[in-house]
Amino acid sequence: MNETPSRDNPPDLESLAGKIPGWAQHYGFQRLAVSDADPGRHAHYLAAWLDRDYHGEMGYMRRREGLRRDPDQLLPGVRRVITVRMDYLPDAAEPMEILQQGHKAYVSRYALGRDYHKLMRKRLARLASRIEEAAGGHYRAFVDSAPVLERAYATKSGQGWIGKNTMLISRDAGSWFFLGEIFTDLPLPLSEPYPQEHCGSCTACLDICPTNAFTGPYQLDARRCISYLTIEYRGLIEESLRPLMGNRIFGCDDCQLVCPWNRFARKTTCEDFAPRHDLDHSDLLVLFAWSEEEFLRATEGSAIRRIGYQSWQRNLAIALGNAPHDDAICSALSARLEVADELVAEHIRWALEQQR
Repeated sequence: MNETPSRDNPPDLESLAGKIPGWAQHYGFQRLAVSDADPGRHAHYLAAWLDRDYHGEMGYMRRREGLRRDPDQLLPGVRRVITVRMDYLPDAAEPMEILQQGHKAYVSRYALGRDYHKLMRKRLARLASRIEEAAGGHYRAFVDSAPVLERAYATKSGQGWIGKNTMLISRDAGSWFFLGEIFTDLPLPLSEPYPQEHCGSCTACLDICPTNAFTGPYQLDARRCISYLTIEYRGLIEESLRPLMGNRIFGCDDCQLVCPWNRFARKTTCEDFAPRHDLDHSDLLVLFAWSEEEFLRATEGSAIRRIGYQSWQRNLAIALGNAPHDDAICSALSARLEVADELVAEHIRWALEQQR
């Protein structure tokens, strides 16, 4: 029987460090690595990004900047950040084919299945409990649930490097994965960081961006990013951007689809990330016909639900406006116009103009 760690019986951290990657795999994570808790230069990059107002209306980014700079406010005495990777790329309809079919709806690959937040957080909590049982200490687990500079810690721990598209990229797994973190006050041995980034002279991700949201390598203006516009932003989408959004109704994966490193991406083994309700190849008109009750029922347990029915309808109206002319589309838009609120109605009127 294992003795409980104490001052007189300190944990063997070297031995523990050799065990926890296997424990992480048991809970469904593909890789685990450890960094110190200092965000370093990444906190300065965040400040510069905020100063340019690239965060748009994500005011929480500025309000909680101090917490990102000082992780001790999230867990007093934190000394290490344990980062885990979970691959999510589903076995789904070919994304490039869907993007080229104007009557189909494109949903970002990460949102086709169940919401990763709760799924990963539960598994992280179990992993943290197992480490605590073995070595004591204090822990706090995060999956996009607190202001954490997760890509900074992932880079420092060797999970990958931050690419020109601002995504974390791994030589072994591309970028189709989620990250989660466990803050701990145990001085665990550190993992080796990536010695350098491996984007080289490639600019495929910058060149393909439909809305030219990249102001340069490693610089993303969220105000022009389709993921921001369809998920985070709740207002009227600038008219000049609407034609560029194509049929993307929730998120945008273009910069990942063309990344050469994603030829090494692995399909997920987690059934929860498999597409639900045919969202990997649904017709725009089918989704536009959903009532609010149908939307809430179909998106239960999905990341899509967080945008709400109004933004869902807005995004679909834009995609229908960008679709090839179809009398059925015009009829559906006109019918919805009679009952839509003013925000959605503005986008429906625009869509009808494009269809005529």
